[in-house]
Amino acid sequence: MSDAAEVSAQQQEVEARLVDTVVASFDACEDPRLKQVMVSLVKHLHGFIRDVRLTEEEWGAAIEFLTKAGHITDDVRQEFILLSDTLGASMQTININNEAYADATEATVFGPFFVEDSPAIELGGDMAFGAPGEPCWVSGTVTSTDGKPLAGARIEVWEADEDGLYDVQYDAGKRAARAHLFSDADGAYRFWGLTPTPYPIPDDGPVGKILTAVGRSPLRASHLHFMVTAPECRTLVTHIFPEGDPIGWKDTVFGVKESLIKRFEQQPAGTPTPDGRVIEGTWSKVVFDIVLAPGDA
Repeated sequence: MSDAAEVSAQQQEVEARLVDTVVASFDACEDPRLKQVMVSLVKHLHGFIRDVRLTEEEWGAAIEFLTKAGHITDDVRQEFILLSDTLGASMQTININNEAYADATEATVFGPFFVEDSPAIELGGDMAFGAPGEPCWVSGTVTSTDGKPLAGARIEVWEADEDGLYDVQYDAGKRAARAHLFSDADGAYRFWGLTPTPYPIPDDGPVGKILTAVGRSPLRASHLHFMVTAPECRTLVTHIFPEGDPIGWKDTVFGVKESLIKRFEQQPAGTPTPDGRVIEGTWSKVVFDIVLAPGDA
């Protein structure tokens, strides 16, 4: 491979001329934002190609990778989201579009396993719906950044079971370890979920092969997903992560943030539960107070 510094002035001129020609091809674009995005994309893409002196074989391998990613993607599995996640592109997009505001809860990646038709549960209900795992009592409040309780906030929750799988990975129509509920008049919420455990992202496809090739683990840090919406507030998509998780900051999609690490307190077998539920084995509990930024923040 040739070093970029060794490229002759004549060759550099040929390459630069092509960049200018491609950029000029967008001159007639009437959508200024689309034009901005496409021009920047071309400049950065060509800059990358020229920087690494991409070979034709490597270009072909990239096309093959994208083709395989398309073939493996379906209504349940989104390989392109996995690619975006593992390159940190998803997390960076989240950072840009969820600017820090006062003490609002930080956002993190959406993930590929959210579905629209989650079952509703009452406050204190069980979102596991029979999914295997240690029970976990999750409670907290939803407030605005000025401390006002947000009644009726919709709280979507979903997670993997103790085997590291989401319901839709078993059966596209199955619904377990996911639900939605609403905060009460005081902005409080509570439900039973599962104590989160680490699991690998789907690594039997092209994204998994890349991770293996570069020596990276496919494991995600243990987490519980939340999406919280309330009128006149910015929608929050986030997770919470158990303190002391063995994966932690090595999370393969770079989703962990210090403020989202919470203490999941382990409870010995026989410990009374907050709602009187009888649990034969161990269980855990965690408090997650959610603060929503205003919708125009």
